Amino acid sequence: MRIAMTKPLFAWDCLEDSPSLKTIRRFLHSVPDAKLLDSLQLNRGRGRNDYSVTSEWGVLLLTILLRHTGIESCLGELRRNEALRRLIGIESEAEVPKGWNMSRFLNVLGRRPHRLLLKDVFAAMVRRMGAAIKDLGRETAGDATGLSARCKPSLGDRPDDGLAAPSGGHKEYLDAAGKVTKVVEWFGFKLHLLVDKKHEVSLAYEVTAPSVSDAEEIPSLVEQAAAHLPSGRIKTMAYDMAADDVKTHAYLHKKKIKPVIDNRALWKNEHERMLPGHDGRSNVVYDESGTLYCYDKLSRVPVRHKMSYIGHEPSRGTLKYRCPARHEGWSCPSDERCNARKKYGKTVRVKREIDLRRFPPIPRATKKFERLYKGRTSVERVNARLKIFWGVDDGNITGAPRFHAYIGAVMVVHTGLALLLASTPRKDGPLGTMRLSPIAKALQLGCG
Repeated sequence: MRIAMTKPLFAWDCLEDSPSLKTIRRFLHSVPDAKLLDSLQLNRGRGRNDYSVTSEWGVLLLTILLRHTGIESCLGELRRNEALRRLIGIESEAEVPKGWNMSRFLNVLGRRPHRLLLKDVFAAMVRRMGAAIKDLGRETAGDATGLSARCKPSLGDRPDDGLAAPSGGHKEYLDAAGKVTKVVEWFGFKLHLLVDKKHEVSLAYEVTAPSVSDAEEIPSLVEQAAAHLPSGRIKTMAYDMAADDVKTHAYLHKKKIKPVIDNRALWKNEHERMLPGHDGRSNVVYDESGTLYCYDKLSRVPVRHKMSYIGHEPSRGTLKYRCPARHEGWSCPSDERCNARKKYGKTVRVKREIDLRRFPPIPRATKKFERLYKGRTSVERVNARLKIFWGVDDGNITGAPRFHAYIGAVMVVHTGLALLLASTPRKDGPLGTMRLSPIAKALQLGCG
């Protein structure tokens, strides 16, 4: 894998379409799976050990890493490719597991405690990157997407270890007028992600039934990501209007995370409201998204102007606004009436506690909000990679434990490749000199 020095830290476009043996070896060595493999071996006890858990785990990772359409395809390649199977400890063609062996392995991997240890493998790699990369997780974005799965047969499987069974999902997309423009339906599960907006690396994930709303899983995602990163690292979280509810804003306020969430249109017959604490003689109002306006009442026809946002005052818990005419340097007929002898003009402070959902610390009608909200597309690109590159949405897995195990393995591959990209030496200069960046050196030394 050759990456130019000018490429981003996580140069996803430089991933090899067909990874070399060297890349595969480096990836396998970067996965901290010792506890997981010990637990799987202990679970096997004194039973038959025709195919080791190490080789079965390696087959699962290679299926995803090499972008095979299914496990059977990967098993076929391992029977043909001696060099590849030796990387995962398989010495001969006879030692390559069969399809039903891998099915049973997935069924065990998707149950407690192995499913939790699988998630710990993902968490350990995120912690390692978080310790070396100082801005990882500072600006985050979240989203949920539907995943296709197969219905479990009525007979032949053990209970699903308390996991929700796959079911039908339904999602509607609305336009600005509230009219349904698109309907998406699927059968399976829902994947909730929290990713780093800049680097497009997953920080936390959850797999739920399709009926679970996006907002319900936000506390779980934030708690996971906060545990994986240094204390206080997460500063902002961007999400679409699916997360626009009172509980979510209250939770993020408690965690001191600034929400960058588009608001839902709930006002039916109102365009604006009087700001609390102002009587009918005041000319200050706000709209549904929390943007403040003032009225020029002395003109022949009253004119509404957006007030100038000055900043968030955390110590006071307020948002500060000023007269737009004085702040922007233009004349207003109501200047004498509103500003009197004030040097900076009329100042309005809005207490955020009036409505945390309506008055976030980064107001929606600001360039900063727009910039951060545009970064929400990063999570959509991560979703696309998980689905297109690593087959998280192929729908070839039957049974909830197997499905959860497969998703966990995909997330391990995604994070392992991110670690590989960040720690790879970069090509520097026309002569092709390869050198390590400070972050790559820290990662190769096992920082964290």
